[in-house]
Amino acid sequence: STIDWPRKTRELHSHHFDSTAWNDLAFRDDDIVIATYGKSGTTWTQQIVGQLIFGGDPDLAVAELSPWLDLRVPPKEIKLPVVEAQTHRRFLKTHLPVDALRFSPRAKYIYVARDARDVVWSLYNHHANANQLWYDVLNETPGRVGPPIEPPPGDIRQYWHEWLERDGHPFWPYWHNVRSWWRIRELPNVMLVHFAALKRDLPGEMQRIAAFLDIAIDPSRRDAILEYCSFDWMKQHGARAAPLGGA
Repeated sequence: STIDWPRKTRELHSHHFDSTAWNDLAFRDDDIVIATYGKSGTTWTQQIVGQLIFGGDPDLAVAELSPWLDLRVPPKEIKLPVVEAQTHRRFLKTHLPVDALRFSPRAKYIYVARDARDVVWSLYNHHANANQLWYDVLNETPGRVGPPIEPPPGDIRQYWHEWLERDGHPFWPYWHNVRSWWRIRELPNVMLVHFAALKRDLPGEMQRIAAFLDIAIDPSRRDAILEYCSFDWMKQHGARAAPLGGA
């Protein structure tokens, strides 16, 4: 039977997003797209996929190799040529729901989900620790559509209630994002991963991801790959993994 592939029905623009970046990407047969709502294990999964592709490399600059394509800074005019010039197997990051993403039957998609209660506290910490550069880049870079992102309220309970009641405020809708990926979970090129499963059984989940991506793990590199994907190791080398080096 023929597969009903997802079709993009809208663009998403905000202080963070410019979904049009995907429209001009020339997909390759072996492209990998790592998708999440955000704060759900994105960087962790990028690290896992990167280490699988490169066979365990302690110097892997994952954030550089695996750009967040729909983040509106730097603009797509800068980002797309960099991605086009990559000669390794590409693994790109998105926080878009399926209906705002140009979906390719040729690529493989890994969607990572996490309990919403954990997502919102991680978001709050991210937001509360944001410096002026973060606000300037998101709000002042030309091309922003919609309101600016403001500092969080002092009351953490208020933050939780607003995020819940206004579906992802002040970032982007959470429930729609999860639902859109859940709907296409049966597609042959889509794999669902859960943050809790990664924490519970990293070796098993890594093997599952490798099998989905058709990557054979060299047994002599397996322990190194696992070490470089551990929380402890990633915290010690955060600048390589975090977007913009954590700036």
